[in-house]
This record gives sequence, C-alpha cells and structure tokens, in this order.
Amino acid sequence: MLVTGAGQISMAIARRVGYGKKIVLGDRRMENAETIAKVMTDAGFDVTPFEMDLSSRASIRAMIGEAQRYGEIRYLVNGAGVSPSQAPIEAILKVDLYGTAALLEEVGGVIAEGGSGVTISSQSGWRMPQLTAQEDRLLATTPAEELLSLELLQPQRIRDTLHAYQMAKRCNEKRVMAESVRWGARGARINAIAPGIIVTPLAIDEFNGPRGDFYKNMFAKCPAGRPGTADEVANVAELLMGEKGAFITGSTFLIDGGATASYFYGPLQP
Repeated sequence: MLVTGAGQISMAIARRVGYGKKIVLGDRRMENAETIAKVMTDAGFDVTPFEMDLSSRASIRAMIGEAQRYGEIRYLVNGAGVSPSQAPIEAILKVDLYGTAALLEEVGGVIAEGGSGVTISSQSGWRMPQLTAQEDRLLATTPAEELLSLELLQPQRIRDTLHAYQMAKRCNEKRVMAESVRWGARGARINAIAPGIIVTPLAIDEFNGPRGDFYKNMFAKCPAGRPGTADEVANVAELLMGEKGAFITGSTFLIDGGATASYFYGPLQP
C-alpha cells in the first residue's frame, strides 16, 4: 500500500484498510512520515516512512520503486496536498493539481490486478462556477507534464489561492474519471473522496487563517451542524477500496455534512 501525505486523513484510512499489508508512507517532511509511522507501528502496522515530494515525478517514481521492493502495489491512498492558507498559487497548482495527476499516471502504470486507490479531493471543486465541457476534458486528459501550460491555469486566469485550490480539486475529480478507464484495463479501480471541513492540523490552520470565520460559518450552517472527523472519511474509503465497492470506479464521493447543499440551496448561499 502506497500512502502519500502523513496526515490525519491518510493515517485514518491506512489504519482502517492497511492491516496485514506493507505500507510505504511518503511525505515531503520526513519527520512527519516518521511520526505517523511510529504511531502506526506501535499499533501493530508494518509501515516504512519515505521522503517524497508530490510535486516531483522523479520523487513519485522513487517512492514507487521503494514500494516495489516489497511486492506488487495493490493499494494507493493519496492524502498529500497543501491548502489555500498554506501555500501560494504556484505551489497549490504544482502539488495539488499536477502532482496528483502525475501520481495517478505513475501508479496507474504499475497497479496490480484487483488493486484500488483513493485520492483526497475537496468540496471546493464543487463550489466554483461550472467549466465548459472542453475545459473539463482538458483537465481530465491532458498529459500531466502539459497541464500547467493550459490557458485556463495561467496566472491571469487564477484569482487567488482559493481559486487555485478549487481548480486543482476540480482537476482531481476529472483525472480520476479519465484514469479509471486506464486503471480498469489493468483490472484496478480508482476513486476520489471530497471532504468538507474535517478536523485535522491542516483544517486548524485554516480556522486560524484569513478565511477562518468563513470556514467556521460553513460547518455551523451545514445540515450536520459540525465539522467531520478523519475516521468518517475512512468509512467511505473502506467501502471504495474493498470488495463491497467493486462496482465503483471513476467516482468522487462528497462527504461534507451537507455544506455544498447548503451553499446552493440553504443558508450558506452567497
């Protein structure tokens, strides 16, 4: 099992479905990977930490090579990424958009028959104006190395870091659809999960950032009336990655306590 992003959501999913498997856990900061690896190792999991940068195809390939030392790669959990309050526009596009596309391409070329993967997207991709069918197709099918050259992703077209993040997550969902066809040729499946406000260190950064009041208002006025937990995301991942999800591929599952519904049809309407 490949796991990228040594955070709470990645760990929750890996703990839910990673028992009995060799887990290679990658993060840009080795100390993060080592910290999560120790927590999981102390709980009986077999975890090897690995320093990797999602924005680098060479780094992605190095992590895949490390995993292949232990056998075929059967599972992928991609929880790596940066948020609008953590990084500038260029970094968000390079990590969340390009990096995810490159990862899905690379793992899709080696994933074992019967394998499955999930990538963590976001509700943000559902809350921006609709793109044209051609723009969606470009996000879905443009080779990863050419993605950042697309006209719709040029600096003059991106308003701010939130817009960059929304574009990245829209791209994630479209890439999953296109990649599911290629993964399917190998007898494997790939899906995305789009969480809303989930309490993690990243979310706490957002709560304390310039959009903190916006996010607090969002979960207060969503139907659930609260933020979610990483374990609730893991509930969805367990379905998608296991036998009960065998007919599900190329899909994105929104798990946001109804925040998106409230944004379009309830008290969160702009």
